[in-house]
Amino acid sequence: MSPMFEYAPAPESRAVVDIAPSYGLFVDGEFREAAGGRSFKTLSPSTEEVLAEVAHAGAEDVDAAVAAARRAFATWSALPGSERAKYLFRIARIIQERSRELAVLETLDNGKPIRETRDADLPLVAAHFFYHAGWADKLAHAGYGPDPRPLGVAAQVIPWNFPLLMLAWKVAPALACGNTVVLKPAETTPLSALFFADVCRQAGLPKGVVNILTGDGSTGAALVAHEGVDKVAFTGSTAVGKQIARTVAGTRKRLTLELGGKGANIVFDDAPIDQAVEGVVNGIYFNQGQVCCAGSRLLVQESVQDELLEALRRRLSTLRVGDPLDKNTDVGAINSAEQLARITELADSGEAEGAERWSPACELPERGFWFAPTVFTNVTQAHRIAREEIFGPVLSVLSFRTPDEAVAKANNSQYGLSAGVWTEKGSRILAMASRLRAGVVWANTFNKFDPTSPFGGYRESGFGREGGRHGLEAYLDV
Repeated sequence: MSPMFEYAPAPESRAVVDIAPSYGLFVDGEFREAAGGRSFKTLSPSTEEVLAEVAHAGAEDVDAAVAAARRAFATWSALPGSERAKYLFRIARIIQERSRELAVLETLDNGKPIRETRDADLPLVAAHFFYHAGWADKLAHAGYGPDPRPLGVAAQVIPWNFPLLMLAWKVAPALACGNTVVLKPAETTPLSALFFADVCRQAGLPKGVVNILTGDGSTGAALVAHEGVDKVAFTGSTAVGKQIARTVAGTRKRLTLELGGKGANIVFDDAPIDQAVEGVVNGIYFNQGQVCCAGSRLLVQESVQDELLEALRRRLSTLRVGDPLDKNTDVGAINSAEQLARITELADSGEAEGAERWSPACELPERGFWFAPTVFTNVTQAHRIAREEIFGPVLSVLSFRTPDEAVAKANNSQYGLSAGVWTEKGSRILAMASRLRAGVVWANTFNKFDPTSPFGGYRESGFGREGGRHGLEAYLDV
């Protein structure tokens, strides 16, 4: 038997990024204190240490940011698309040049492994700005009429699971189409958005085109309700999305929502088992399962269920859980104590309702917010863990016999954001994809993203699309 080699620690240096003791709001091209003088602390989920103190925006600050965006809109929207493109290209290049700083900052503030921020998040962030820079002078050819116009001021509220990537998904198309932006990052992960404010200044972006307000849910609610806003874009929980929809109803504001999910990952008996296992692991344990389109429901054809589960348990036993700044780490920290409590409560409910729980042997750090990768078997469609979005590294396994049963179980959800199909038959992939009520269906892969491809959902997963030609429509008056 070959000897087992332990992984030596391979920490990324924290010294590559400077974190200031405190940060203000970014309004009209400058950092300023909150009008009310309020602030809050942002923590590192892996150590619970305070990273920085951040200004808490109130109603007066929202007024100032929206006014700045409105003033900037007149000149920004009047620029030729080729000129706006230059700024977006410049932002993309600066992000590439400073990607190591941004990756470390994102890992510290969010808790996800440095491998993911370095190899997935940051390349995609730059790609979205490059891609939309290319659209800025070609909007007349996007299929929305010969002279599509921008909407005005876009209020954008983003979540904590992909802070910088969700910023890019929203800011890049808004600017390319000629809109100006007031962005509200999540309370637990404000630092990369504030870093992006510095990127905007380095790129010479005109004052007021991008404004960033940090704060909690009250800040986001004030921004969404502000009369000076023309467009609202939100990514986050379904409950908050419904609140926003009620706020916007009856106004002239345009709205797009990208909400929760309970994605089904469907493995047929002819699928390559090892490849499928890698897809299952990537589908639910990437970013600690804190992904709206996570493949949190695994549907396996009965004849290969035992074989696949054995391979899955074997693979999970090799995952390394721990310091997110270690380049060997596969599973990092849960974003907050609040999120950890929700994951724990739902996992406990799975056991209480009779599902069988399994986790690989792993030693969790004493400080920080941690949850071991978990698999539930003997799950029925009535279990809470099969119906509710857990937003953590928890997989529910169900079985099926026929394609019809797989479709019925996959579609038996209030959500409709993502799905995966694993099979060697191309005809089966196409047949399944046409019947699955999901905005994105991956074939023999999972969690693959590209700025040219639209992303969004059905039902309680929201409406509207982000990315691709389709994503431009949300920021154009068509």
